[in-house]
Amino acid sequence: MVYESVERLLTLLFPPACCACGDAGLGRYDICAPCYRELPRLRLACEICAEPLPAPASYCGRCLARPPRFHRVRTPYLYAAPVDGLVLGLKFNGRLARGRLLGELLARHLLATGASADLLLPVPLHLSRLRERGFNQAMELARPVAQRLGIPLSAGTLRRVRRTATQSELPFRQRGGNVRNAFSVRGRLDDLRIAVVDDVVTTGNTADAVARALRAAGAARVEIWAPARAGRLVAGAPGHRFPAET
Repeated sequence: MVYESVERLLTLLFPPACCACGDAGLGRYDICAPCYRELPRLRLACEICAEPLPAPASYCGRCLARPPRFHRVRTPYLYAAPVDGLVLGLKFNGRLARGRLLGELLARHLLATGASADLLLPVPLHLSRLRERGFNQAMELARPVAQRLGIPLSAGTLRRVRRTATQSELPFRQRGGNVRNAFSVRGRLDDLRIAVVDDVVTTGNTADAVARALRAAGAARVEIWAPARAGRLVAGAPGHRFPAET
């Protein structure tokens, strides 16, 4: 109740403006109605990893051949314009309003699809990278999700214990090894349903490494929640590019 009252006051004092074009925002969102309608929604996708698919199917070949350690990826959009620009503006230019918008849009999708969890964790940055950047983009996305869905948010439960190379700079086959054993969990998570928030799901290797650590700590279910999904299998389709992973 207090949060909603403060939010209404802030909306009156600082009316939302579209992060994509600068026009007046739609309701409390920092995006206008025309830009919202143009967002690249993810439609045909694998039911586990959300890989964009060229034709209707339940699962992608990769998940059929080797199921990941996470149970599901939930994401509303393809990594394509203007979502890619919003993500990059947050991540590399510190435009935190874009993180708030992406988090709000993600929360809207999660509420519409009935998503729930016992604990919300942002994908952590290594301490050295956090010092360089000054913020964790996954935490900026996770805050509005936690508020909207009423899920406890923990910043210290999941830790990145070694600094990894940027995933996008590595060949596809080296990305899994790059993040293997890069994460640890503080405490036990026995029988908890965990949702992990990231900015973009690309190869799924980071998500898989995180899920491995969480399940070793006793988590009963691990879902990955992100505003965007980059596609690997649909050549030439929107969202086929690999953005830089944390």
